[in-house]
Amino acid sequence: MLTSAVLVPSAPLLVPELSGDSAESAQVRAAASAAVRRLSHEAVQWVGVGVDSEKAADELWRTGVGRGQIGTFAGFGADVRTSLDADAAGEPVPSLELCALVAGWLRAQADVESTVDMHVVSPEASASECREFGYQLRKQLDSDDRPQGLLIVADGASTLTAKAPGSFDERAAGVQSIIDDALAAGDPEALLALDPQLCRSVGVQGRAAWQVLAGVFTDSPGSARPRSTVDYSGAPFGVGYHVGTWRP
Repeated sequence: MLTSAVLVPSAPLLVPELSGDSAESAQVRAAASAAVRRLSHEAVQWVGVGVDSEKAADELWRTGVGRGQIGTFAGFGADVRTSLDADAAGEPVPSLELCALVAGWLRAQADVESTVDMHVVSPEASASECREFGYQLRKQLDSDDRPQGLLIVADGASTLTAKAPGSFDERAAGVQSIIDDALAAGDPEALLALDPQLCRSVGVQGRAAWQVLAGVFTDSPGSARPRSTVDYSGAPFGVGYHVGTWRP
């Protein structure tokens, strides 16, 4: 049964070896680490959802990403190793998705032994496809009597300032404001109304993962708007980051 969904950024800056002593990074890291530690107390099993970094992914939905594998942040500047499974072994896989790397790193911060069952959705998935993925995922979570936790790994607009990774786009602030309000209010319908093309244009990498989250909380039997808490919401480097929890 789903107990809660924790929302965290898909950001390498969470890893101290990659962000140094930046106060802004430390604030996001502390919020995300605290959120997953709470999740570890509420759920014995974790399911993760992130977005494929490849624009032209062949599959709309991949399951079991990173299962049994060691990942590394070497491609982002430091050979910090991580895994989604406490029993993972072997040489690191350099191509492991960033969302899976972040999920594995956060799992270690929570000091849990269970595996994160990671699902990756294509950035090309439509809102209706994401909603259906979420509906099916909720059925899976609720079919298990054990407490189940959902970990959503997603970023907002990457064009909020001139120094942002995607440079500045004047439309980004409006889109990010809608996202921030929806995540803070626990508003699935507002997330499902996000326009994929506009989100892509302003660099909202997490749109599809958030729309899967919306499907999880929209179509299940007896579903109502979730109870939402916010631990962090900001854009310290011109990218929208959100840390929070949705509970049924």
